[in-house]
Amino acid sequence: MYKIKLVQENPKVGDIQGNLDLAKSHIIEAREKGINLVVFSEMFLTGYPPEDLLLREDFLDESERCSKELEELSKEISIIIGCPIREGENIFNAAIFYQNGKIVKNYKKQILPNYKEFDEKRYFLKGEVHEVFEDRDLKLGISICEDIWNEDFTKELCNQDIDLIINISASPFTLDKKNLREEMLCNYFDKFRKPIIYVNQVGGQDELVFDGSSLIIDSKDSVKRLKSFETDQIVIEIDDNNISTGLKEDHPSKVGDISDIYKALVLGTRDYVQKNNFKGILIGSSGGIDSALTAAIASDALGPDKVNTVMMPFKYTADISIEDAQQLAENLGFTHEVIPISEMFTAFKNSLDGKLEPRESDKTEENLQSRCRGVTLMALSNNLGYLVLTTGNKSEAAVGYSTLYGDTAGGFSVLRDVYKTTVYDLARYRNSLSKAIPQRIIDREPSAELSEDQKDSDSLPTYDLLDPIIEAYVEDDKTKKEIIDSGFNSDDVQKVIDLINFNEYKRRQVPLGIKISARNFGKDRRYPITNFWKNNI
Repeated sequence: MYKIKLVQENPKVGDIQGNLDLAKSHIIEAREKGINLVVFSEMFLTGYPPEDLLLREDFLDESERCSKELEELSKEISIIIGCPIREGENIFNAAIFYQNGKIVKNYKKQILPNYKEFDEKRYFLKGEVHEVFEDRDLKLGISICEDIWNEDFTKELCNQDIDLIINISASPFTLDKKNLREEMLCNYFDKFRKPIIYVNQVGGQDELVFDGSSLIIDSKDSVKRLKSFETDQIVIEIDDNNISTGLKEDHPSKVGDISDIYKALVLGTRDYVQKNNFKGILIGSSGGIDSALTAAIASDALGPDKVNTVMMPFKYTADISIEDAQQLAENLGFTHEVIPISEMFTAFKNSLDGKLEPRESDKTEENLQSRCRGVTLMALSNNLGYLVLTTGNKSEAAVGYSTLYGDTAGGFSVLRDVYKTTVYDLARYRNSLSKAIPQRIIDREPSAELSEDQKDSDSLPTYDLLDPIIEAYVEDDKTKKEIIDSGFNSDDVQKVIDLINFNEYKRRQVPLGIKISARNFGKDRRYPITNFWKNNI
């Protein structure tokens, strides 16, 4: 009987010693239980993605030192772990195989992703050779993350006379990726008849969230799944190429499953705040849906004792907004304060007396309200050491429906990649778990409350029309004609496209936020601000 321990963990980028200590604890535990092999995820020792830390010699030196320390532990147990290796001036993304107290060999990742959030060709040279790791009588075909997404690579690997495939990954979550991974791996099993072990990392790293969701596939009808969005581990037993785990098969979540999105946002928020050592968080609570959902996610991520909301009313703020913001805080049990901005607004206006062109109230006054709120939150942040979470969503970011240095002032955006329609779905999902967001917040028509009786629909198409247009243009790169031909009003399409193109400058200045879509604003979509092609669209 051959036993393999799969480790689905949350390594920290740059905490090489800490990641080593974490690996050691798993290895020692596995060794004491008579396990033959322990497998960790891609770039485990350094965390993933380390980005330009890989350009530092001291960083690579420390990674090499720590990888060397694992040799002693491998005298009685074999180890596969991901880390960078140097050969001369070249750096490789590698899987190192330890056996009998030494490094026996390594596998160098061959297919380097260089799209969307990935830029591995900036750092790594690709490997050229398929490697088979032999342990006892078992022949292990090794691959790293992107490798296995290439069918030709996988076919060639299977032609190496292997008993099973082990893929170590750092694969970030997006809405449809869990199902795509599983479907792909199951199809590989059907074609090549080789069991597949897929070990993915878990955790938040800046805008990325890694979902874990590691897999063991020994038939299309027998898929064992580790937990999603949680650390996990499992010991599998192999006897005559038959794999047993003790895990029960279950059904994969549906594409875009709202619970997965919610868990991703919670994990991404928790890890960003905790890994960066913020004492707690601050949220400007408007009594609207976006701030309410952000507060609920933060409370679930960190506990209500770490969450502080501030209502900052002005003359246009409805009484029910004040009431609902208070009720939200009571439902979830976090601290809530009310700080009116009227005096601050008046002081700003008076200081600008004679400097502004005389006209009726316009966006100048509207945005000044928002900036008063931004100043208030940032002052509290400086004083208390709390991180300000902004509350804007992807729909608003796309069309610039926000105020620079106002509601965009903060350090992290939980909903940055979440469409407004999905915000409502998430709010309803959260309320299905326990009483959280007052129903009136969900039912009310959305409003920025910066002028009398203002509604979002005064400036924008309704969100059920707006969001599909944004998705078609931003995520699918469809032309104006293609979007119109799919059934949308030509004036609406033109207006939305113009707003998206114009507001790139705003999006470059707002906080980073959690990525959940196939194409977010940021690394996924890099459009020049000074851009004359937009005149052709």
